[in-house]
Amino acid sequence: MRGLTQLSFLFEKQRQLITQQQVDIITTMGFDKSGDYLGVGDRGGRIVIFERKDGKDTSNQHLSRNELEQLDFSFTGHPQFQYKAEFQSHEPEFDYLKSLEIEEKISKVRWCATQNGSQFILSTNDKTIKLWKVKERRVKKVKEIDHNPLVCSENSLLAERSFMSGQDKPSVDNGYHLELTEKMAANMLPFQEVHPKIADIEDTARTKCRKVYAHAHDFNINSISNNSDGETFISADDLRINWWNLEISDQCFNIIDMKPSNMEDLTEVITSAEFHPIHCNLLAYSSSRGFIRLVDMRRSALCDHSARILQDGGSHGFKSFFTEIIASISDIKFSSDGRHILSRDYMNLKLWDMHMDSSPVTTFKVHDHLNPRLCELYNNDSIFDKFDCCLSGDGTHFATGSYSNLLRIFSDGAGGAEGITIEASKSPSRRPLRDAAPRTRRSSLSNLTRGLYRLGHENSSSGTNEFSCNLNSKLLHLAWHPTTNLIACAAGNSLFMYYA
Repeated sequence: MRGLTQLSFLFEKQRQLITQQQVDIITTMGFDKSGDYLGVGDRGGRIVIFERKDGKDTSNQHLSRNELEQLDFSFTGHPQFQYKAEFQSHEPEFDYLKSLEIEEKISKVRWCATQNGSQFILSTNDKTIKLWKVKERRVKKVKEIDHNPLVCSENSLLAERSFMSGQDKPSVDNGYHLELTEKMAANMLPFQEVHPKIADIEDTARTKCRKVYAHAHDFNINSISNNSDGETFISADDLRINWWNLEISDQCFNIIDMKPSNMEDLTEVITSAEFHPIHCNLLAYSSSRGFIRLVDMRRSALCDHSARILQDGGSHGFKSFFTEIIASISDIKFSSDGRHILSRDYMNLKLWDMHMDSSPVTTFKVHDHLNPRLCELYNNDSIFDKFDCCLSGDGTHFATGSYSNLLRIFSDGAGGAEGITIEASKSPSRRPLRDAAPRTRRSSLSNLTRGLYRLGHENSSSGTNEFSCNLNSKLLHLAWHPTTNLIACAAGNSLFMYYA
């Protein structure tokens, strides 16, 4: 992964904005299985789709040979993505039964299997999942057309004045009036063929909501994942995981339920869930205690008691007040072959082998220099930030984000644990800010555990407020292209792409 090239597309939602607004902050992203499409969701409930154009631009077939040769000559080796469509996926809602506001922020997007040339994408906010169909249409733009075209059709003849008046004109054997017959003869001689010139042919996308999957989660949805069978998917909140059929929106099956009979006995919550990429009966989900559970849906209808647990057995030792907080896993991803699982907790990126549940294969330190500053991170809630992780198609490179909009890339093998650090910014040499402002907390069941952690520790502080990184700018969301070494990552409302 040496020599990364920044493709860097500043993503301002095709709007001319000078200052960054909250509704434009990117909250999730994901490539489809082919890697030809990238879906990006934001806090304003919108989804923007980018399409790969290099080597697959169908409009080239309408160009001349010389123009095609020029395109071949100017072809660049890196993938090229361009804006394709944008639509409003979710609107703000209000739950009158619970007196709860449901914001429109897109939590996750996942691409479904392609059908009949149409793309299908799942999107969700905290409560409602929607299935969208993206259909491509071809629009022809006419550059030049004859304003006096040849009139020879019966529809044109019906509009002639002779049918409205002058009915006393003699008729010929075919039923037409003699005046019309003379006009037709005059127009037909000399014969002239008219062809309108097509200036451009554009591919436009039309979006339509096909299904709405609602009223199935009492707590905020944190994950959705498509099954390899192409027919089902799962959705997970803090305590439950539901199994859906794409064609049935009013019914789902609860396969995992971690809600205790007494909520005071709650010790952990679900943080992420993912289907196995090959075997449709296997799925994995992570918890706030740092565990990853593998379940086989063939064993029982309720899978939470028949799980295989992956846990870091080598983490025993000195435990501080923050040990359990930073052990919470924020994201998990399967490798393309399904053999390994990549997980991200607050401080580390870990690679797990499904056949070895005692400890991870490799642990990568993401921002180990923040260990002495955990108290400050706790007081301003930064310690609860949830960073995504991703891995390359061949399973040998791993990436995640950090503060100061830093992208961290690691490799499997000797020397790969050190990693590569890149700042996702238009001005990488700028000085990072030092003060971090407090943020508004997310309304979620996870706040229950935060409240337990915070008891008796409100007045703890190390007495310093200086950081070596900017806590206001954080690279939380990223995605790796399934076939090439291309990483898309979000910094605020900007989208950056890096290619090696």
